[in-house]
Amino acid sequence: MTTHTHHTPTANAPEHPARLQWAQLAPDVYKAMVRLDAASRKGLDPVLLELVKIRASQLNHCAFCLDMHTKDALAAGESVERIIQLSAWEESQHFYTEKELAAIELTEAVTVLTDGFVPDEVYAKAAKHLEEAELAQLIAAITVINAWNRFGVTARLTPGHYTPGDIKH
Repeated sequence: MTTHTHHTPTANAPEHPARLQWAQLAPDVYKAMVRLDAASRKGLDPVLLELVKIRASQLNHCAFCLDMHTKDALAAGESVERIIQLSAWEESQHFYTEKELAAIELTEAVTVLTDGFVPDEVYAKAAKHLEEAELAQLIAAITVINAWNRFGVTARLTPGHYTPGDIKH
């Protein structure tokens, strides 16, 4: 016979305030980022775009962007299962298309830049699965989410309050 212990609910840790309200303090930069973000999305599949934004945000530990883009992905019809598996995509490749895998791998290379470059084989795989203009847009989108992540992590923006549609791109 198995006995189950009942979990007694306890209070969550307190929510930390943001370090800095950078968007209010640098409104021209924020507005330019919103325009850059909108420009980088053109011609990209919204679901692919959200996968890329989630993966970069996981790598950069940006809780605010993870909250936003996970919710946006769900609103765009993405499955919970594919979002959960994204952090272990190399062991879960059968959840994604070859094109998505190439985009995720490129996202990691551009985000981390461990050796100071994007490996030729990673770029070639992405180039094989995406049209040239689409690849250019994807590189822009990866660069933009990395910039957003750096603002979010440095300002320590508070996750949990975003509702899809709150921010118009």
